[in-house]
Amino acid sequence: MYKLAAAFALLASPALATGLQIEIAGEANGTITIDLLEDVAPGHVAQIAALAEKGAYDGVVFHRVIDGFMAQTGDVQFGKIDGGDMSRAGMGGSDMADLKAEFSDVPYDRGIVGMARSQSPDSANSQFFIMFAAGHFLNGQYTVVGRVSEGMDVVDAIKLGTGGNGAVVGAPDVMTRVTVTD
Repeated sequence: MYKLAAAFALLASPALATGLQIEIAGEANGTITIDLLEDVAPGHVAQIAALAEKGAYDGVVFHRVIDGFMAQTGDVQFGKIDGGDMSRAGMGGSDMADLKAEFSDVPYDRGIVGMARSQSPDSANSQFFIMFAAGHFLNGQYTVVGRVSEGMDVVDAIKLGTGGNGAVVGAPDVMTRVTVTD
C-alpha cells in the first residue's frame, strides 16, 4: 500500500523537484537553497514539494532552534506567523498523510535537512530541520530529505531558542516564501 501511495505522491507532485529556495526574515535575512534528494526519500520529497507548491510553508516560523545542533520549522498547522498558535508550534502538521520512514545511509552532517517526527518513525508530515553541525546519532533514525547548497550563513544566523528543547521566545525567524526549483 505504501509503495502505491508513494508512487501516486510522486506523480501528483510538481515535475520532480530538485530543490527549494527559502527566503528567511528575522535575525537571519536571506535565502537558503536546498538540494532535495528524491533518490534517497522520494515520498518525503514529494510531500515537501507539494506543500511548498501550494504555499503552505510561506509564513511558517522556526519554532525550535538549538545552538550547535539544528533549526526546526515546517509546522504548517500551528507555526504560521500570522494566524498560527505559537504556544502549539511544533505539534502540528499538514492535512496530508504522515509518511513511512525512508531511512538511508546519508549521514547527518552540517547542512543536512531531515524530517522531524514524533516517537513513531512513520510520523513525519511537514516539519523539517536543518543541521548546524554533525549529529550522527540521528543516522538511520530520521529521514534525510536534502542538503543546503547555498545559504549556510543564513542558517547560522537563525534566532536561537532557549532551554533544552530550544523553544524560540519572542519574535521567531520566519520562512517568508518557499518555492520549488527544478
